[in-house]
Amino acid sequence: MSATRQVIATAEAPGAVGPYSQGIVTEHLVFTAGQIPINPATGKVEATTIEDQTRQALRNVDAVLRAAGSGLHKAVKVTVFMTNLGDFKAMNGVYAEFFPSQPPARSAVQVVALPLGVQIEIEAVALAE
Repeated sequence: MSATRQVIATAEAPGAVGPYSQGIVTEHLVFTAGQIPINPATGKVEATTIEDQTRQALRNVDAVLRAAGSGLHKAVKVTVFMTNLGDFKAMNGVYAEFFPSQPPARSAVQVVALPLGVQIEIEAVALAE
């Protein structure tokens, strides 16, 4: 059996700045690249607080998922990379706004640094439709 693999690209999320795709969709799943809090309209990081950076990163993840015919509501696994796990409670409060019920499985890890000096990067796996 031959599996399908389709590259996802959308102007609603920051463009890929290297040899990677914003997302890949298969028969059953969508995989997003890690999304940082770049405003796709300006191409810049405008958010300064962990709350605002979390919102923008999740909006970017959702944009990639929607371009694949899915969305955050179909996420099954989310990974959150943070430069300071001391900000976990604040991030988690915003995260709960995007996943008010039946949230996906999630991992959150602290990393030394992220691109452009941002505080958070988020990636997801979701059901494809």
